[in-house]
Amino acid sequence: MAFIRKRRLERELYSKERFSLLLLNLEEYYFEQHTANHIINKGCRDERKFRGSLKICSKSIIFEADDNIQPIIKIPLRDCISIKAPEDNEANNPFTRDTSGGISVVCNQVFLIKERNIIAPYKTVRGRTEHLFQLDVAGKLGDVVQTLHQLYRASCLDKMGDQAAMITAILQSRLARTSFDKNRFQSISETLHMECKAEMVTPLVTNPGHVCVTDANLYFQPLNGYPKPVVQITLQNVRRIYKRRHGLMPLGLEVFCTENDLCSDIYLKFYNCQDRDELYFLIATYIENHITEHTAESYMLQWQRGHISNYQYLLHLNNLADRSCNDLSQYPVFPWIIADYSSSVLDLTKPETFRDLSKPIGALNKERLDRLLTRYQEMPEPKFMYGSHYSSPGYVLFYLVRVAPEYMLCLQNGKFDHADRMFNSLAETWKNCLDGATDFKELIPEFYENDSSFLVNSLKLDLGKRQGGKMVEDVELPPWASGPDDFLQKSQEALESQYVSEHLHEWIDIIFGYKQKGSDAVAAHNVFHPLTYEGGVDLNSILDPNEKVALLTQILEFGQTPKQLFTIPHPRRIIPKLKSLSRTSSHSVSITESPVSPNEESFEDLTEESITLAWNNIAKLKLDEQYKIHKEAITGIAVTCNGSSVFTTSQDSTLKMFSKESKTIQRSVSFSNMALSSCLILPGDTTVISSSWDNHIYFYSIAFGRQQDILMGHDDAVSKICWHDGHLYSASWDSTVKVWHCVPGETLSNKKHHFELLAELEHDVSVNTIDLNAANTILASGTKEGTISVWDVTTATMLHQLQCHSGTVFDAAFSPDSRHLLSTGEDCCFKVIDVQTGMLISSVTAEEPQRCFKWDGNTILSGSQSGELLIWDLLGGKVIERIKGHTGAVMSMWMNEQCNSVITGGEDKQIMFWKLQY
Repeated sequence: MAFIRKRRLERELYSKERFSLLLLNLEEYYFEQHTANHIINKGCRDERKFRGSLKICSKSIIFEADDNIQPIIKIPLRDCISIKAPEDNEANNPFTRDTSGGISVVCNQVFLIKERNIIAPYKTVRGRTEHLFQLDVAGKLGDVVQTLHQLYRASCLDKMGDQAAMITAILQSRLARTSFDKNRFQSISETLHMECKAEMVTPLVTNPGHVCVTDANLYFQPLNGYPKPVVQITLQNVRRIYKRRHGLMPLGLEVFCTENDLCSDIYLKFYNCQDRDELYFLIATYIENHITEHTAESYMLQWQRGHISNYQYLLHLNNLADRSCNDLSQYPVFPWIIADYSSSVLDLTKPETFRDLSKPIGALNKERLDRLLTRYQEMPEPKFMYGSHYSSPGYVLFYLVRVAPEYMLCLQNGKFDHADRMFNSLAETWKNCLDGATDFKELIPEFYENDSSFLVNSLKLDLGKRQGGKMVEDVELPPWASGPDDFLQKSQEALESQYVSEHLHEWIDIIFGYKQKGSDAVAAHNVFHPLTYEGGVDLNSILDPNEKVALLTQILEFGQTPKQLFTIPHPRRIIPKLKSLSRTSSHSVSITESPVSPNEESFEDLTEESITLAWNNIAKLKLDEQYKIHKEAITGIAVTCNGSSVFTTSQDSTLKMFSKESKTIQRSVSFSNMALSSCLILPGDTTVISSSWDNHIYFYSIAFGRQQDILMGHDDAVSKICWHDGHLYSASWDSTVKVWHCVPGETLSNKKHHFELLAELEHDVSVNTIDLNAANTILASGTKEGTISVWDVTTATMLHQLQCHSGTVFDAAFSPDSRHLLSTGEDCCFKVIDVQTGMLISSVTAEEPQRCFKWDGNTILSGSQSGELLIWDLLGGKVIERIKGHTGAVMSMWMNEQCNSVITGGEDKQIMFWKLQY
């Protein structure tokens, strides 16, 4: 994955150089380097001289000999006894010219690193030794010695906070004396937009320098010129940028030139929020289709509908939760999925093969959890259940030590972990996560990718000898894996299995969701140290620099909880019962019904296939016929089962019956002088019901051509009606939705309908639209003030209410599988709600209001304010086709069961007939 790939790229680019910033201590800076000779035992018979590079760092002196057989020498400044240049009179003595440019360093401890260019634990040489470094450019001697004296004084301060403050002052002074070298611009015609100081962040390392943004490029110039003089990012290539929390502060910015990768092109940490935000604004306004507009909710919609995999969804959530492969304290976290590491065959059809995703690692073993809870209850505030985290730099490198050994050595002061505590076996590691008193770690993305090198000791590292004498080599795999690649393949299959798809939302609730904090976290046994949570500590409020440094070091090493993305339960994934994730119609098989057997070819199968074909080709919709049949805007359309007669309502107060065969108006009825708002045809094609602004609902007999009944059910205009199984649902501007049981009258004997009010769903403001789900158990209502409410009509109770739009909700409709609700409003937005949780999971903004629509859960056909028909890719959030239609707003839309025929009614008083032409 990203971490391993970055390591390989670094090795390819800088393979000749043994030095890396990982040789520095954590929070240490590399300032400058000088070509020099290292002279050992000067003046003695066994005097030796090695040519190489002298590196001046904030806490150490490092010398890298050109001869890679020789070790890299690291001298901690705190272990120095003296640092001095030859006396002036000696330096000016012509007989001692060979020592000019020399710096004498006397110390009592030295580290020897990468001897014979072998990555291994550092060797420590204790005892008083003297090292003479002879610079090639003698004129720099005074400046180098002065710098070393300053840094030496900082290293001798007792308190870490005081040391950090002095080193920061030296660094800022150096940055202030330098600026970005404009000669590094790719073109002389580039216009400078911004320049500031920042640090480039890579795992365990930050590198200070200058950031520069022009009209074409983003540049970073390291103060030390390492690993190269300038890092350049072409703005045209940028696909994503994210603001990051780094070191508990909102100072980070990560830039990606790829769409779906955790490996960024540059991660910058700024010294103040203003610089970070200004740079973010400059880049964000430059790039088109800025992908940071994708929210966790919009990715959720793609995941629910099967457009992205479980793996891809977890990557996106990690990214949005501030997890980055450049920050090991916030490395992407993935779940343990498999719980079986002993069987010879991995059976993904058995639930016991899998870990319980509804619980954190620490709660999987009841006996251990009981002990932890007892301690938790006895603990003073602030309480926490787990003394270690599920993700930390140590855990990341525990898994990756075989491909990133230098990172482990950097983190652990030049040592590998004890051989028995290494990542030796999958089964052992899983067992320890279940039983260990302080081991609660989850996995990392590499376990679900294609590069198995982290499981193999291909570098032939000496990682130590275990009890019993066995050397640490490759990771021991479970019996069901034939090799590392097979292990990863089966892990991927497990992650994408039906069991995990059905339960992954439970783990997301724990790591990224509502069970991360508060009482829900306590109930889920998911409470970590308060300092690990975002907002758990305000570093700016801590005035003592020593306390601040200690706190920051503790948190960065301990690990951090991801940024909370969801505050209500995460919706389940939609698991298709049929053979594929194909699109379905609200008229086809309900998701609660049993699927057909694989060998049957049913009518529903054919209907589904034809609907899928239609929506896949919806952009080929062509205008067939158009007729002006009303005097005002058309508000409703209903069509008989055989498609021969089209009924329309209008603001001109008439209900009209249009014959498709004769292309003429066959009926025209006016119930009052007020506008009609909608219409529908009852089963059997015998009765048309129309709603009116005069507060009434009218029943019209098609067979007898006359008004059959009136329901005077509201105190203001009736805006929309729905019907199912003898129940009429009416929405009104009187702020109610009413549910009626209608018993049909006997027309011949002039008996009227009998109406029984079953329920009244009260709202605060006028209701403008309603829709029923496919099972007719849930109703959605949209108001004139932008509120969407979701109701259980069987109990007349409100399930959810959201302020979705600013202004009137024009239309709302459930997806065919009833999992999602789409609405459109006066604010030009489409909004998608997850029906189960009531979570707003997507928002797409149009150029103008969309008045009405049909959708299949993925694609939208909408009628716009200007009269166009627009086809939208909802998941991509963009228009994929525009079709010229009405002059004036499209007010109503009807679509047949096969989804290949559409009728629209417009403000221009016309109805238009549309057909798909494959």
